[in-house]
Amino acid sequence: MVLFILAYVGGILTIVSPCILPILPFTFARVDQPFRRTGLPLLLSMAITFAVVASIAVAGGSWLIRANQFGRVAALLLFALLGLSLLWPALAERLSRPFVHLGNRLTQVASDGSVSIWQPLVLGVATGLLWAPCAGPILGLILTGAALQGASAHTSLLLLIYAAGAATSLAVALFAGGRVFAAMKRSLGVEEWVRRILGAVVLIGVIAIALGLDRSILTRISLSSTSGLEQKLVDRLHPAKVIRIPDQTLTITDTGEALTEGSPLSGLTSATAWINTQPLTADQLKGKVVLVDFWTYSCINCLRDQPYLHAWAEKYKDSALVVIGVHTPEFPFEKDLSNVQKAVRDLGITYPVALDNNYAIWTAFSNQYWPAHYFFDVNGKLRYHHFGEGDYEQSEQWIQLLLKERAGEQPLPGGVVSVSANGAEAAPDMDEVQSPETYIGYARAQNFASPGGFKQDAPKLYATPPHLELNQWALAGNWIDHDQTAMLTSPGGKIAFRFHARDLHLVLGPAADGKPVRFRVTIDGQLPRENHGVDTDEQGNGLLTEHRLYQLIRQKGAIKDRDFVIEFSDPGVQAFAFTFG
Repeated sequence: MVLFILAYVGGILTIVSPCILPILPFTFARVDQPFRRTGLPLLLSMAITFAVVASIAVAGGSWLIRANQFGRVAALLLFALLGLSLLWPALAERLSRPFVHLGNRLTQVASDGSVSIWQPLVLGVATGLLWAPCAGPILGLILTGAALQGASAHTSLLLLIYAAGAATSLAVALFAGGRVFAAMKRSLGVEEWVRRILGAVVLIGVIAIALGLDRSILTRISLSSTSGLEQKLVDRLHPAKVIRIPDQTLTITDTGEALTEGSPLSGLTSATAWINTQPLTADQLKGKVVLVDFWTYSCINCLRDQPYLHAWAEKYKDSALVVIGVHTPEFPFEKDLSNVQKAVRDLGITYPVALDNNYAIWTAFSNQYWPAHYFFDVNGKLRYHHFGEGDYEQSEQWIQLLLKERAGEQPLPGGVVSVSANGAEAAPDMDEVQSPETYIGYARAQNFASPGGFKQDAPKLYATPPHLELNQWALAGNWIDHDQTAMLTSPGGKIAFRFHARDLHLVLGPAADGKPVRFRVTIDGQLPRENHGVDTDEQGNGLLTEHRLYQLIRQKGAIKDRDFVIEFSDPGVQAFAFTFG
């Protein structure tokens, strides 16, 4: 019920988001007509069409998304005819009588004043095909749930309720707009001019959508207009669907449930594979203190946790502590067993690792975070858990407390571990991190600045703008942008990002054939020199050989806004996400 309320409120809030602007002309073009016969059917069919198309896209994958692009083109043509008929009805009829007749039929009432309900229904379907609302926290909550748990009738209902909220706010605007429209006609006698203005605005909306402004510029503007309010609602009414958070702590003392058939530890039997051990079960863990760590090997926050997990596993290995890493993938390449095995070897992980490719263990724990640490006592009760990086001393004190409860008077190793980490595992300089994790696939991309926006799942020649604002990024060269990744199709492609942080990381992978990809990075147009990362040299050169997180920049001096560019000498590279530290 809470999610339904959030979905409806989130839809209502779209009225104050710039992302709603492209479809306003199509709804207000009929503002002078009876609401029950025109406005209401238009808004209802818009909401239903959006919910159906969005549900199909969630369930069906990229080919259905491409199918929706054909629907968008048809809708744009329909509204272009509508705009032209509003601007120049007589001229349009002489130029192309059959098509303009259709446009006029969709925009005019009959001689007796009646209005066909099919006219607004058709326009509502077209509007639903065009509408691409900004993926703020509330819509993101719905889509994230669908991604993790699969598309379902529940997801479709949430999307419909979200669209109904938007239709509600548009209905209020239509009532107000209708009164203004009527007043203008009575007082000024400018019905024909109002009609022409509406036609011009409709055509402007068509052009904006055709150029991708509804998914690029307007999306970026909207992030600052509604996201803050939406996030407050989500935080108040529902646990946040946040990943890779830097530091958040929640303590649970003596409230965990006993180790039963339905307890979180029982979910370990759902692992798709195990590394460094034979499969472990809840019964085998009885009498042990268990630390379960949810991680994924391209997550920078998870990598920075690893030195502490190694140290605890080594320090307390003779004191009945069992550390279990649960590798729950974020990107498809992280589901590959050989990739995870190599990452485990490279990171020096010796404790058991369970692969959770189906998110079954994640679901059993009701987990929502990378990284997340769960501490169980010898009776299988959850006693403490911690989300994100940090608070390592407090976490180790909990390990010691639970071990002392088990050991009684037997001595245990004292003090807390001291860790000195290098490369990507080194602690971040959080005081200087002003750039957020940024995804390159269009499904979760933000602040994309290449002119024209994304061309989803199809080749496009991208270009970088002359100047990037802080946290904007752009592609250059021939790329195909998919929902989770962008793939370079010819040599010389680039990615540019204006960032503010000490470290810059990028999750990358070679082409399907595994052929290495050469690249070079620059910072403010210069070679990185002493500011190079562990995966680049002083000249900015690097070699991409596997799917993982690459540290490209680690600044030694003062931290300020910087222009980062990576150029690939070979095609086939796959780029997933930027992270900072």
